[in-house]
Amino acid sequence: MTQQVPVQRLALRGDLLDFMSTPAWGAEDDAAVRFRPDHWLLIENGRIVGAQPEDPDPSWQREDHAGRLILPGFIDTHVHCPQLDVIASYGSELLDWLNRYTFPAERRYADPAVAQAGAERFLDALLAHGTTSAVVFPTVHKGSAEALFESARARGMRLVAGKVLMDRHAPDGLRDDVAQAERDCIDLISRFHGKDRLAYAVTVRFAPTSTPEQLAMAGALCKADPTLYMQTHVAENRAEVEWVAKLFPHARSYLDVYAREGLLHPRAVLAHGIWLDEADRRVLAETGAQVAFCPSSNLFLGSGLFDWPAARQAGFRVSAASDVGGGTSLSMQRTLADGYKVQALNGQRLSAWVALHAATRGAAEALGLGAEIGSFDVGSVADVCVWDWAQGPVAQVRDALARTPHERVFAWLTLSDERNLRAAYVAGQARVVA
Repeated sequence: MTQQVPVQRLALRGDLLDFMSTPAWGAEDDAAVRFRPDHWLLIENGRIVGAQPEDPDPSWQREDHAGRLILPGFIDTHVHCPQLDVIASYGSELLDWLNRYTFPAERRYADPAVAQAGAERFLDALLAHGTTSAVVFPTVHKGSAEALFESARARGMRLVAGKVLMDRHAPDGLRDDVAQAERDCIDLISRFHGKDRLAYAVTVRFAPTSTPEQLAMAGALCKADPTLYMQTHVAENRAEVEWVAKLFPHARSYLDVYAREGLLHPRAVLAHGIWLDEADRRVLAETGAQVAFCPSSNLFLGSGLFDWPAARQAGFRVSAASDVGGGTSLSMQRTLADGYKVQALNGQRLSAWVALHAATRGAAEALGLGAEIGSFDVGSVADVCVWDWAQGPVAQVRDALARTPHERVFAWLTLSDERNLRAAYVAGQARVVA
């Protein structure tokens, strides 16, 4: 006789905001937006089963957040676990920054105890900033990936990650070799990919730190299993682009280095994508690969200004990413506010709807996870965050004077951060309660 598992019912009251489709560029009044003020979000056994304005019956555990904003948990599509140690490091562009700060920090993750503590600290920090799912770089060390996967599993989080591949142009203690790296990847894939809410990403650091032989191995892994993700960096910095051109003289462009090895596909996540041309954009659209827009990092390292409207015109997906530690905060609000500034410098205006969509439903759909995360659709996993609309007198006055939903949400996006977070739920389980 099978034992009956008790039904767990949770109802959250607040102002529900998510998206039903992709918002138009620049539109303040958009049918893609689903804004339901003062509604109850109904969660049963960790999944969303509906929403209603009426009070639910007494069979529901009720948590009343009336007057607060309720969003799907944020999805950060490009972030580095070990780089919390070097966030806010002074005075470098990309290549010097890697050598001065990043590589020494990552080398410490050869120690399993450091890797374990770092993974737990990093995932707890994500949750404390309202990010419930992420695409993450650990380090070249197999143990750093294991620690990250196990720590995410313990928290019930949706995580995409993989051991970093680097077999050249990196210091001692941060290089692997093709054969051992392939064995490590295969073992990690067998143990973590598709297990619980975990997925494996073939993780090429960036083209300069992998030999052609390692890139070919990475491409072969992707071809052997199309359910695998791939993550890397592309066209972030002009000096980097020039270096790639010298290392791979037969490739048409930086992006073409990856295309030649079969690394571009619908589960490929490429960070930055600033210095792309029209041919590159067509390739991204044709292959289904996405670009993770990292505005805070691009501004902080002086890398350049990503052209989001050009990406939309070309037809490839764009998601939002903090890129900590090049980025200066795990807060997706701060990241998206910087995204507004980047687009403004390009003569464009990024709406709150397009920005938030790229960190919720848009990111989920780009990852092929739209049925699981990123929205309040019935059946979605209940990764949910509750936010104060305003913290402090300046934000409170601005919030009170907002005249339209877009004006109010844009002010929230610009003025809020992790201090506004009141609660974070992962699969319906409270992981952060302020």
